[in-house]
Amino acid sequence: MNQPRTLTAKEFQLTAGVADWRVLGAGPSAWFTTPSHADGTQLAALIAELVDGRELPDLDIRADGVRVRLVPVDELSQREVDLSRAISAAAESLGLIADPTRLQSLQLAIDAANPERLAPFWQMVLGHHSRGRTDLIDPLRRRPPLWFQGQDEARPLRSRLHLDAVGPQLISSLTVATLRGDGAQITDHGYYATVADAEGNEADALPLPAGSDRWSDPGTEDWRLVFSAMAAYRVTDTRQVVELINAIATLADEADLPLGIDVRPGWVVLDSGKDVWETTEGYEQLAARVQQAAHAMGLSADDSACRFTQVVIDAVDIPAVRAFWRSVLGYVDDPRAGVTDIVDPVGLGMPFVFQPLDASDTARRAQRNRIHVDLFVPDDQAAVRIEAGLAAGGRLTRDQDAPQWWTLADPEGNEIDIAVVPGRTEAEAQRVV
Repeated sequence: MNQPRTLTAKEFQLTAGVADWRVLGAGPSAWFTTPSHADGTQLAALIAELVDGRELPDLDIRADGVRVRLVPVDELSQREVDLSRAISAAAESLGLIADPTRLQSLQLAIDAANPERLAPFWQMVLGHHSRGRTDLIDPLRRRPPLWFQGQDEARPLRSRLHLDAVGPQLISSLTVATLRGDGAQITDHGYYATVADAEGNEADALPLPAGSDRWSDPGTEDWRLVFSAMAAYRVTDTRQVVELINAIATLADEADLPLGIDVRPGWVVLDSGKDVWETTEGYEQLAARVQQAAHAMGLSADDSACRFTQVVIDAVDIPAVRAFWRSVLGYVDDPRAGVTDIVDPVGLGMPFVFQPLDASDTARRAQRNRIHVDLFVPDDQAAVRIEAGLAAGGRLTRDQDAPQWWTLADPEGNEIDIAVVPGRTEAEAQRVV
């Protein structure tokens, strides 16, 4: 049997009938705007019919839209073209409109003198799986992947960027205890611990006190308060997925509360969004009703998937640095007074938080960070993001690899790579020739 011809990302996007779709880091994605959770689950039900018992694509259902992401087993082929066209037709039958400008994906990168030495540390901290020797991925593709690249010069001081790695209390406590036994650098703070890899890159692991990750009232035992209120259920087939997400969507719409409903092979993961469950009444009651519906279907929760990651940036001029990141990421301000967070309005990307840096710490301010952020955007949106970052006080520090990626720095030197996938294969082929 002949193998299907593979397509590059550029060839895929130039194929007729896939105008709704853009190829980002993990495969072709589309965003369809919806008026409710239930409209998103209607599309999910049609997609389940299209795949006819095979694995569903990644589905991220929100109150105002749904992201569909195809993750090829190997490379893009006519299979992805056919499924993309069919999904777009299904969305059109429901009156849903695609909006490719809402699509993007984040990735974290660490410059390391010895990448292979650091990978096991971060695999444990984030709960990621290894892919190759130096790439780590979230097995459910909900949180950003992490990759390592060589470091061109010594950078011995603390970076101005670190991660918060939040998980169920038992997992976080075990992570810290295991790292302590392995001789990692650990600073205890009570509610959390700062853990550092062998080259000084840091993460805050939390929460640590017993019971700090859950509501006290009965009926919500499936849920974990990991900055977001989250619950994760194992599912066995597409019929069960559709039944569960329809029930959840109905409950969320009745409560008039936004709730992320993420479908992955074998899983449905629910996510309130960071701190929303604390600032908006009704989430605990919604959680109890969702749990009751899941149990009525005979489903069990598995809190190993309840994990949350955010980026924290130390800055002297927080308003200026925050404005840059808000603009380049397309994020919005957290509306709470006294909170520096910026958040993805689509509810897919991880939050960014800004905390004070002593202006007198000139050496640390001058050192280039070992950690940076990669932002994959549609190829027709890269110029828009670059212009937004520059207009917000950023500067372009590298464009030798354009139009595949550009490096921008915020007003204090923290870096982000704006990356696109279409055209990379063709550019690499030209370099080889």
